[in-house]
Amino acid sequence: MAIVSIVGRPNVGKSSLFNRILGERRAIVDDMPGVTRDRLYGHVQWKEKSFYIVDTGGLLLKDKDPIMQGMKGQIIQAIDESDAVIFMIDGVQGVTWMDKDVAQVLRTRGANVVLAVNKIDDYSHDENVMEAYQLGFDKVVGVSAVHNRGIDDLLDQVASLLPSENEANSEEGRVIDVAIVGRPNVGKSSILNALLGSERSLVSDVPGTTRDSIDALIDYNGERFRIVDTAGLRKKSRIRNDIEFYSSVRTMDSLDRCDVAVFVTDATELATEQDQRLLDEILTRGKGVVIVVNKWDLLPNRPETGDEIRSKLRDEFRFVLHAPVLFTSAVSGRRLHKLLEVVSQVNKRRNSRFSTTILNQIIRDMLAFDHLPSDRNGRRLRIYYCTQSSAVPPTFIFFVNDPSIVTKGFENHVSRKIREAGDYDGVPLRLFWRSSHEKVENA
Repeated sequence: MAIVSIVGRPNVGKSSLFNRILGERRAIVDDMPGVTRDRLYGHVQWKEKSFYIVDTGGLLLKDKDPIMQGMKGQIIQAIDESDAVIFMIDGVQGVTWMDKDVAQVLRTRGANVVLAVNKIDDYSHDENVMEAYQLGFDKVVGVSAVHNRGIDDLLDQVASLLPSENEANSEEGRVIDVAIVGRPNVGKSSILNALLGSERSLVSDVPGTTRDSIDALIDYNGERFRIVDTAGLRKKSRIRNDIEFYSSVRTMDSLDRCDVAVFVTDATELATEQDQRLLDEILTRGKGVVIVVNKWDLLPNRPETGDEIRSKLRDEFRFVLHAPVLFTSAVSGRRLHKLLEVVSQVNKRRNSRFSTTILNQIIRDMLAFDHLPSDRNGRRLRIYYCTQSSAVPPTFIFFVNDPSIVTKGFENHVSRKIREAGDYDGVPLRLFWRSSHEKVENA
């Protein structure tokens, strides 16, 4: 699929245009320059053309700050990957030396450019568009990202630069959506970059470098994965401004849209309270989960280290003992080659389904040897039958004489038995208890 990047100096409205084109608030918008740091992708269908639109950070070529230098490399990579570039300037401020620097980069890279002159809110500002022609580009469109003016003309110009799509636009097979989640600075971006073999997501020792959720497509063993590198989730008390708040919102949105969550924790600071809350969020949303203990290379090289870490995981993550665990190092690449394979296995389990006959046989075998709960009057729980109402995530409905008799301990016991029979490692199970006269549709 074609790629179109939005580039320009900071604070000209690139993220606002990105949101306008997508028709939703996918990028973080703020008056503070430098809010967008990494590339952010979205899918656009415009008439007969389909493409990815990419929001990039502000390009300041003369800024020597390490983060800004990293952004420069990211933006140039985005330009080189693009079939067309929307070069955005501020129509109110006019052409600046910073705009001229960006224009020179675009010419040097041989980019196909449509120049978008933003903040042309009404016809009285149209004369500001003429000044933009001095930057040397033929395709110039006055737009207002905020007021939705000129956007159709802009997309028409962009579409004219894109290659024709003789082949079908359909997805090439099923895509497995994966979200990499965890606290700030546990190595999420480094893991994504290691999987890609390139500096796809901006990596820095400064916590919170990734603010938006960043995604990339990877083909592995005949399967396609869409992997999202999310911003690190902080405690609510530590969210210091609106930018961090919206980053958290984007992370939870990415979690909602994924099939499998890769939960990353730091081997040197294992199993914090925040880790536990995030894992609970993953399970509550019915997502598959793989636990990655990163930075293994920083631990002491002792024979007992592995057993100590496993013991602590068992103690702190009792509610997710079924999840596969990988001990990795994004720096050395330790065991990262196994990650996508494990994700694929978890996704298959999450989509698996028992037949009702087999499920009821499992329940009968289990109940033949287990003590059933009873109420205060001595009435014992009776299970008449069970059916799997959904496969994503696996959801089971038990029809019983009285759902109020079911205890949490017994429900956990039944979950364990189903896991043993169905190989549901890494997959949350949902169990519902209904009176025998209720219908399945009411679940």
